[in-house]
Amino acid sequence: MDKVKFGIKNVHYAVKTDDTPTYETPVPIPGAVNFSLEANGDTSPFYADNMQYFVTVANNGYTGDLETAMFPDAFLKDIFGYSASTKDKVMTENATVQPKQFALLFQEEGDTTGTKYVLYNCACTRPSRSLATTTETTEPQTQTVSVTASPLADGRTMAFTTEETPDGVAQNWYKSVWLADTTEGL
Repeated sequence: MDKVKFGIKNVHYAVKTDDTPTYETPVPIPGAVNFSLEANGDTSPFYADNMQYFVTVANNGYTGDLETAMFPDAFLKDIFGYSASTKDKVMTENATVQPKQFALLFQEEGDTTGTKYVLYNCACTRPSRSLATTTETTEPQTQTVSVTASPLADGRTMAFTTEETPDGVAQNWYKSVWLADTTEGL
C-alpha cells in the first residue's frame, strides 16, 4: 500500500463518441509536467429545529490545469478540430469548431505502486503558450489546458485502480476506457 503519492505519467485522452458513453481508443499525450485537480461542488445546509438539520453535498466533478511539454498535433486535431492543409501541412485553428468531450486517463505514482485514473466527461480550453527568449540556459516552455471533468448522465465522474485491481485490468488500462467490470468472477 502506498504511503505517499507523487508524479504523473501515462496521460492519455480518448474522444467521447456519444452519450452512452463510448470512447475511441486512448491516445498518449507525452511529456506530462503537472496536473492540478480541484473538486467542484458546494454544501447546502437545511435548517430546522434551530440547527443544521440536514446538509446536501453537490458533486459537480473536477476542474484543474494540465501542463505538458507540448500537446501533440493529434490532440489539437481530435479535440479542437484543427486541420492540416494537404500540400503545405500547415495547421489551422477554426474558431467556429466546438471542442469535443473526452476521457482523460493518467497514472499517479506512489512509493510502492501507481494508481491509474480515468476522468470520464472532460472538456478543456485550448493550450496556453508561453514564449520566452533564450539566455545563458535554455529553459523549456510548457503548454497548459484548463480541464473541466463533469459527471456523466448516470453520475460517474472518475474511476481509479486499487491495490486489489487485477493485473490484467491495470495492464490494459490505456487500451480502452474502463466503464464496467471486465474480469470474470467480479
